[in-house]
Parts: sequence; C-alpha cells; structure tokens
Amino acid sequence: MDTKTEFWRDQAMPYVESRRACHSRACYKPHSHPTFSIGAVDLGTSNFIGAVGGPVLIRPGTLVFVPSACVHSCNPLPDTAWSYQMLHLDAGWLDALKLESCAGKQERVVLTSDISTYLRFCQLNSFLFSGASVDEKETALIEFIGDYDSSRQGMIALPMTPAFASRRLKTVMDSLQHDRVGMQSLVELARMAGMSRYQLIRAFRTSIGMTPHAYQLNLCINQARDWLRQGAELADIAYRLGFADQSHFQRVFKAHAGVTPGLYRS
Repeated sequence: MDTKTEFWRDQAMPYVESRRACHSRACYKPHSHPTFSIGAVDLGTSNFIGAVGGPVLIRPGTLVFVPSACVHSCNPLPDTAWSYQMLHLDAGWLDALKLESCAGKQERVVLTSDISTYLRFCQLNSFLFSGASVDEKETALIEFIGDYDSSRQGMIALPMTPAFASRRLKTVMDSLQHDRVGMQSLVELARMAGMSRYQLIRAFRTSIGMTPHAYQLNLCINQARDWLRQGAELADIAYRLGFADQSHFQRVFKAHAGVTPGLYRS
C-alpha cells in the first residue's frame, strides 16, 4: 500500500496551504495552529480530540473546522492507516474576508458529515493542486468559505434585493466593457461594486453564469479577436491585455476559441 504526502503552496496566495496524505500512519500529539484549519477524512477511521464533549470517532466523509489556537489532535485507530486532507488558512486573511460579509468568527471546533460539503471541499482542494490560475483558485476558495458560512451558521453576505445587486453589478460590467483592456483584481471589482468579494462572485454567477475572472477573460479574448482581425502582433496583444507572456495568451485564447491566435488571424 503506497504512502504519499504532498503539499500545495503558491507565493501568490500566501494565506493558504494544503496537504494531502494517503494511507498515512503518522500520529500527532495535541497541538494548535496559528491558522484556521479545515480537515477531511477520506479513508479509515480516526480519533479526534478537541471537540466539545470529548474524543470523537470520525469516519470517511467527515469535515472538521478548527479555529486558530485551538488545541486538538486527530490520529488513526491503532495499527491502521488513514487518508486525509488539510487546508490551513491565515487567520487574519480569513477574519478580513468574513468582515467583508459581516459573517461571524468561528470560536470552536465544528464537525460535519454532510456529504455535499465534503465533496465540495474535495473539489476545492483538487482545484488548488491543479494548474488553474491564481484568480480561479482564489475565487473557488472564497466561494467555499462564503457558502459554508451561509449554509452552516445561518450567515450570509449582507442581504440585498436582486434589483439592488443588479444595479451594482451593472456598474462593474459597464466599467469592464468600456475599458476592455487588462484584468482587474477581485478586490478592485468588489470595491467598485460596494460588495464583498463573496457577494460579487455570487452575483456574477447568478446573473451571467460566470465568475468575475472568467467574465474578464472572455472580454479580453473578444478584444483579442478584434485586434487579430486588424493584423496586430501576438506579442503586442498579449502585453496590451495584461497576460504574463505570449504563451499564456495563446493558451487562454485557444481554450476560448478552439484554435490558436495565429490560426484565427490567418
């Protein structure tokens, strides 16, 4: 039976770290983290210490949400192995994110066996380990945190009527369509809309079926099509649209158009 442990980190997202452990027999003494931690049990049964009411046996499909500085331990049963995932979020970053949405701070350990939440977490973690862009990963992370708050704790980003959300979203979309050059960060767009980042993501998904990042990429590629038809050079287009390099632009263009920019221009 193969034992494997891997970590994901990205300097562009210093507020998050992820670990995946497969068929591990490692045991941990009671400890705490300066981070907010989310753990998921994938295989095997483990004994969790740190929850209200004493030790708890947790089985595959269980998620554990552990606040920073909370002493806990989680270990496989004697002479057995287990597989698990662990996500660590910078406590300051998480508090600031929740403050945007007026969500409360979690003060104690929460365990859930809700299968949809577990599967959503697995999807998020796989996405973090993938080759997706930083913007896409940040969006997925913020959505997961926001959806967990609203479904599990009865909290949701500032209530707003659909009409109110639509007016604010239109302001952002009009600005993006007018400028048509480069990408703006989620923070900048949320500030422009007067929403939290989570609110903005959900508003975009509900209204047009895209995240803010995907919507901007689509605008960029549509602009690129215009410039390509006018005979513009690929390197110049990539620079003007804010892509990291020409290779990055070509990959994104092909993903949207099904052909390379060069073939499209010819």
